[in-house]
Amino acid sequence: MANRLATETSPYLRQHADNPVDWYPWGPEALAAARDRDRPILLSIGYSACHWCHVMAHESFEDDATAALMNELFVCVKVDREERPDVDAIYMEATVAMTGHGGWPMTCFLTPAGEPFYCGTYFPAEPRGGMPSFSGLLRGIDEAWRNQRNDLLEQSDRLTRHLRRDPSLPEGRDLPGVSTLDEAEAVLLDSHDAAWGGFGGAPKFPQSMSVDFLLRQHRRTGSRDALAAAIRSLDAMAAGGIHDHLGGGFARYSVDERWLVPHFEKMLYDNALLIRPYLHAWQLTGDLSYLEVVTGTISYVLRDLGVAEGGLASSEDADSPAADGHHHEGSFSIWTPDEIRELLGTGDDHIAGSEAVIAWYGVTEAGNFEGRNILFRPIGELQRPADIEAARARLFDARELRDRPGLDDKVLTEWNALFLASLAEAAGATGNDDWRTAAVTLADFLVRELRRPDGRWMRSWQLGVGARHLGYAADYAALIDAFVRVYELTGEARWVSEAVTTADGLIELFSEAGTTSLWTTGSDAEALITRPRDLQDNATPSAQSTAAIALLRLAPLADRPDYTVVAESILALLGEVAGRHPLGFAHLLGGIELAAGLDEVVVCGDRPDLVEVVTRGWYPNAVRSWGEALEGALWEGRVDGLAYVCRQSTCQLPAGTAEELRSQLP
Repeated sequence: MANRLATETSPYLRQHADNPVDWYPWGPEALAAARDRDRPILLSIGYSACHWCHVMAHESFEDDATAALMNELFVCVKVDREERPDVDAIYMEATVAMTGHGGWPMTCFLTPAGEPFYCGTYFPAEPRGGMPSFSGLLRGIDEAWRNQRNDLLEQSDRLTRHLRRDPSLPEGRDLPGVSTLDEAEAVLLDSHDAAWGGFGGAPKFPQSMSVDFLLRQHRRTGSRDALAAAIRSLDAMAAGGIHDHLGGGFARYSVDERWLVPHFEKMLYDNALLIRPYLHAWQLTGDLSYLEVVTGTISYVLRDLGVAEGGLASSEDADSPAADGHHHEGSFSIWTPDEIRELLGTGDDHIAGSEAVIAWYGVTEAGNFEGRNILFRPIGELQRPADIEAARARLFDARELRDRPGLDDKVLTEWNALFLASLAEAAGATGNDDWRTAAVTLADFLVRELRRPDGRWMRSWQLGVGARHLGYAADYAALIDAFVRVYELTGEARWVSEAVTTADGLIELFSEAGTTSLWTTGSDAEALITRPRDLQDNATPSAQSTAAIALLRLAPLADRPDYTVVAESILALLGEVAGRHPLGFAHLLGGIELAAGLDEVVVCGDRPDLVEVVTRGWYPNAVRSWGEALEGALWEGRVDGLAYVCRQSTCQLPAGTAEELRSQLP
């Protein structure tokens, strides 16, 4: 019999609907049950594409004896971290405070009031590696709850006071200048892996925002070191197994420093963010291999993550069915030489033969992953010649016949908006009409399906279920940025109106008088044991950095200087620490650069040649206005047929030709 998770939006929660565990979703019902039964809460947090979440589920949550113990001793609560980042953030901080590290699956034990007293991550079914068995841990927690409760409550009180502390950030600082950017560049270059790109050692995450910052630094200052580090990272990732050479897109991270062996799950947000540095590298260098990566990544997302009605699914799992009937990590993506030989043979005039393809993708008889091969390219020539491309297409078609990894088909507002912003920029930069149509379709979907009639944005949507969970500051901030970029792509004023409505909601719900940063949750959200604020850029940009950039860019379009005030207050709060710790604030650095000098470009009348200048080139500090005239100072006194470039209330002479306009853009 299915438990309470059967009707949840989250596929991750529904994956546990048939567990013998009496799971509750997070909410008042679970807390009330814990109070009524005088039991601790066992909180398990994970996400659909998480490999070790599946392992713990198979070992423990699907085991009748373990489930019976869980049901007898605890009120068990399951949370999808992607739907509830507020809950995840609070208990992840508690886990890190207790253990020194975090990760998923996360396992926390709470008082009936939701206050944590013991936290960890994965626990095996049998003791190993210094870890207790999960069932042994359950018995130990129960014994302590019955016989040493005061000790647990003291521990809970200490942890909760730690969670409720306000981050020790300097208040009232001046707006940071470009010296902060130079400081950040030096720190990033010091941690850059010159051999394999990226930053630090294994495991390696793409750090797309840091790479993009280095590209901006090169563009702003001419720094050759910044460009070299960025290009090295982009080339190495594109060559490695973290990049899907057949279907496009990237896996979440690499377990080794060479980017060879990925953790095979593919996340929408990673691919949304990686489009940007590859697009900008192409615009800077003209190297078509970067555009090929952009095209493959966008194609992957639209083809494999698209869901009915027009939204985009959250992720694909690392695991997929294999020939032995079990689910194995990466089995969808790996090859033997004989499989390639059977498909390609000796080739012909138009398609490379199997031995050429085996050499191109580094395939060996011994394999590089559990006796099989993850396709990769040695760093060097990345752009595929025509015969290799034809062979790649044949391998892709054959792979499509395999059993696919599981799809987490919930549509998350923030992640869809991140992709929408990247897609809109790429469509403008390339003039790709299909991408333009896809961007408008996605924007329309978000407005139609993820916003309540009263204007409140929601976090998650699924076909047949609809929208659920109040949106967070990160959802609002990403939407503002995306709507502005769709306006820049289309010239349709309605998207500025959507951005303004969303920006007003962001400020009303997530900021308070006397604060200089945004709360994660809205003032109308349920009260948790503390109200979190996500300050750092992590796998996704923080609400702070995204809002700062989006509001700075929206302010001149909407003639709303108050948006600039909010953005600059965020930058003043976080700017000093951003220079010293750029990996945690890489996206925010873009806001600091914008605040130092934002260019406003207006193209009046029917001048597609002038519009093309400002959309095809990479001008990271420019906001573009064209098409339908906007109300406010930006369009006052403008003459049709001309373009205007202004910075800090000072305008250059109107430009009547593409050459004149290009010369005025920095």
